[in-house]
Amino acid sequence: MSAKAMADVEQAAEQGKKLLLDEEMWLSIGFVGLKVVLIVLLAAIVVRVAKVLIRKTFAVRIKGPLKYNERRQQTMSKLLENVIAYVVYFMAIIAVLSAFTIDITGLIAGAGVLGLAIGFGAQNLVRDIITGFFIIFEDQFSVGDYVRIGQAEGTVEEIGLRTTKVKGFTGELFIFPNGNVTDVVNFSIHNSIAVVDINISYESDMAKVEQLIQEFLEDIQDKYEQIIKPPELLGVQNLTTTEVVMRIIAETLPMQHFAVSRGLRRDLKEYLDKQGVEIPYPRMVMVQRSPEDTNPSVIAKK
Repeated sequence: MSAKAMADVEQAAEQGKKLLLDEEMWLSIGFVGLKVVLIVLLAAIVVRVAKVLIRKTFAVRIKGPLKYNERRQQTMSKLLENVIAYVVYFMAIIAVLSAFTIDITGLIAGAGVLGLAIGFGAQNLVRDIITGFFIIFEDQFSVGDYVRIGQAEGTVEEIGLRTTKVKGFTGELFIFPNGNVTDVVNFSIHNSIAVVDINISYESDMAKVEQLIQEFLEDIQDKYEQIIKPPELLGVQNLTTTEVVMRIIAETLPMQHFAVSRGLRRDLKEYLDKQGVEIPYPRMVMVQRSPEDTNPSVIAKK
């Protein structure tokens, strides 16, 4: 080995020795490492504390007197936990890069430009996600609710951040982007009202019929657990050319009024038949004129 090469090796070894023994460098590295560790620990602690607070908040809400939907609250709780985790960890990454003296100005500017471009190109997607979040957050409707959205009516099968699926009564599946969900009618929040109209013939004694219906309604609530309050006879609802229409209403559990109405009609029909109350039905009237008599004789046939 030449003398020059030996000198270069000795010089490199001397520089390496000085570098390894440089206290300021090791203090700087230790300070940066400690700073990174503290940033990571602080971010993890913030995320964990935030998740615990969110879970406790929703646990208290679920057990409260208002009886919020548990599945909906869990969905919203998980969503908020993920959002907080993403935000905190992103800030932690930026802080770690700053600790390594990396210029993050250009990175943030590039991310902003990229986000702006994506936002302009995916406006509908962003709108759907934001609307889906507020549908869950504001408790507008949940899975299993019977709703009407626009022209579609049915049971909510699935709620996502981008789309909502509603299954119609006859089996069809409606899929809505959440951004298009503007007018919603939720039938499952409050109790329903079963409305039953009974047709009575004009020949019947109305006072007696009303008394019989009242007697029928006294014990009917024991038969139907879906009925919240005792059914009520409102009275004569309409007078047609052939019959008297009497109306009964009953408050039921949400969306149980269809089944209760059908059952009340059947039971009331059987009860009135036993009591001899006639239910009107169409009649045919024939007019026959005799050649000798100008006065018609009217023969009514049932």
